[in-house]
Amino acid sequence: MADQAGGTDGPVRGRSVRFRLLAIALLPMLVILPLLLGVAVYRWNARFDATLISKVNGDLTIAHQYLARILEKTGVQIRALSLSARFRDVEEHDPLSVVNDLLETSRKEIGLDFLYLMDASGNILASSPAFPGRPKSDWPIIASALSGEAPAAGIDIFSNDELAAISPALAERARLDLVPTPNAVPTDRSTETHGMVVHAASRAATPGGAPAALVGGILLNQNLEFIDTINDLVYQSASLPEGSQGTATLFLDDVRISTNVRLFEGRRALGTRVSAAVRSAAMGEGHTWLDSAFVVNDWYISAYEPLVNTYGKRVGMLYVGFLQKPFNDAKFETLLIIALAFIVITAATVPIFLRWAQSIFMPLERVTTTIGEVESGNLSARTKLPASGDEIGRVAFHLDTLLDQIQERDRQLREWNEELNARVRERTRDLEHANLKLEATTKQLIMSEKLAAIGEITAGVAHEINNPIAVMQGNLDVIRSVIGPDVEKAKVEFRLIDEQIHRVSQIVTKLLQFARPEEYAGYVERHAPGGVVLDCLPLVKHLLNKTDIAVVRDDRATRLVLMNRNELQQVLINLIVNAIHAMPDGGTLALRSFDAERDGNPGIVIEVSDTGIGMREDMMEKVFDPFFTSKRREGTGLGLSISQTLIKRQRGQITVESEQGKGSTFRVWLPEAD
Repeated sequence: MADQAGGTDGPVRGRSVRFRLLAIALLPMLVILPLLLGVAVYRWNARFDATLISKVNGDLTIAHQYLARILEKTGVQIRALSLSARFRDVEEHDPLSVVNDLLETSRKEIGLDFLYLMDASGNILASSPAFPGRPKSDWPIIASALSGEAPAAGIDIFSNDELAAISPALAERARLDLVPTPNAVPTDRSTETHGMVVHAASRAATPGGAPAALVGGILLNQNLEFIDTINDLVYQSASLPEGSQGTATLFLDDVRISTNVRLFEGRRALGTRVSAAVRSAAMGEGHTWLDSAFVVNDWYISAYEPLVNTYGKRVGMLYVGFLQKPFNDAKFETLLIIALAFIVITAATVPIFLRWAQSIFMPLERVTTTIGEVESGNLSARTKLPASGDEIGRVAFHLDTLLDQIQERDRQLREWNEELNARVRERTRDLEHANLKLEATTKQLIMSEKLAAIGEITAGVAHEINNPIAVMQGNLDVIRSVIGPDVEKAKVEFRLIDEQIHRVSQIVTKLLQFARPEEYAGYVERHAPGGVVLDCLPLVKHLLNKTDIAVVRDDRATRLVLMNRNELQQVLINLIVNAIHAMPDGGTLALRSFDAERDGNPGIVIEVSDTGIGMREDMMEKVFDPFFTSKRREGTGLGLSISQTLIKRQRGQITVESEQGKGSTFRVWLPEAD
């Protein structure tokens, strides 16, 4: 409440008690609970993935044990054959053809692809099948058997020629066309011709008793029985969820030489290759890969184990894995169920909470709304909540009581204020009326005294000035007569002297005219304002020469004015001189004339502007008052007052605009001559 009632701009919703209570109540459900669910789902997903990796690792262990069992069994069977009495009897007493028959029978019983007896020099004494060539004799397991060590079995890689030396059929079975595979290491090869062989040997003897080796092997290329047996052992019925599929593969380097992975329906993915990432980890670094991997055309939870030949070199990989998509679908379905359950529970519980909270929020909102209406000036606003025993109800009741008291006090204060204002207005009107009367009377008395003094002074001044003027005028006439014809050379100067003598006489007359305006009336005539301005400049030239003032003229007036020329010239010279005095450090004096209208009446404006010191606002109000001057030692304070009197006599007007420090502009408006 305090947060909302403290300002005048209405309640601040961001700080509302309603929203804070909602936040406190919904924060655990809408923020904390989703975070906890997210953490739990994240942990569950990690454990789920770890379980899948653990399972595929166990599957790889089974496959590895089966392969080890095959190796061990092959070595044991060959050793058992080499130590059997039947083999020794046949070897010692029967011809080699009988030995060949025994090897053929034993090979088929054991399930070998080849079986032969070799002496220490590498000569084949007997074989099954019959060899078209001479096989390689320096295999490590053969050397071990000939040296009398324990029988050995391992994996060896036979070249195609080495297989062909044993059996062309084996060489042909080992050949696989490579299938372009996404993500595999680029290669220029198109076929795989090497064969991966389970290779075993045991010590034997020649018919003469010399050392010999009984050697046998199983070609794993395209040995589908071998790989299907691994798959059946690892992925028995119901070991994977519905929709998943277990796979097993034997790799020679990175090429699938035996697999139950399908390239498409009806064809196994023989000749496809493993991805570059898996090859780098297993074949390059010798690590067992336990992770998700892209297998031919889909993602599988995969395990790849590097295989080492009898030379100790990595030559291939054993793979088991199962399709990842069913597990991903199960995870997604579980997450979807959790999300939907959360949404349903939230959607069901939040409205219930809001309905429970309405009994708190509604009174608070009523109180807030009432306070807002009171702030906006409606003192009659009330909560009008029914009396209740809880804290909010008591607060609302006390608020209504306080508002009643405030409204009553406000009404009383307004009545007292109106009464006081009425008395103040009445007294103020009386004082204003008395002040106006006093001010008018004072001005009239001052003006009367000033005009009376001027009248007395003017009579004496006129007599004292007119006598010298008469002498000057007479002597000027004498000079003209003495000069004779040469007087034309100074015609303009004589004319100006005559005019200024006449002007002096007129000034005296104007003093009398100002004091007794009703006794004087000037002779008026039509003038072009530009010509009058032009005649004024020579008369103030001596003042312009004393300072650096640039004169700018702009005469655009086309109308004529009706006024006594000397009076108009007197007004303009007075304004120009004042402008020059306002620019002691130089500036720009602008003299303009242009046509203008005032109150619908045509006329002209003569404008005198300066860039001088300007005037304060209080000075502009008094500038046309008689005897007001800012020139404490030079002015008399009559110039602008007389000018205003002369202009008003012609139904004109003088106005002034000024800004301190920027200059002043005086505008003289005169009506157009009829």
